[in-house]
Amino acid sequence: MKLDYWLILGLIAQGMFFMRFLIQWLASEIKKESVIPVYFWYFSIVGGIGLLAYSIHIKDPVFILGNSIGIFIYSRNLMLVFKKSKK
Repeated sequence: MKLDYWLILGLIAQGMFFMRFLIQWLASEIKKESVIPVYFWYFSIVGGIGLLAYSIHIKDPVFILGNSIGIFIYSRNLMLVFKKSKK
């Protein structure tokens, strides 16, 4: 397996996706209830953008579509979080 910049980007992006689950799990354990902290959405967006770039590079239409839709959903959730915090 050849390590190149695209592979490294894909691995880092996948790491961001893992971090969102780790953050969510730890926050839930601390509160003893299921919670989704705002950092979950930040890691989702960063991981999604990285995976979108990687999937465009490898020309995989399934992952391109999935990551494109995901980034929209993560961004919308973050907008809802900010809207609620301004009230």
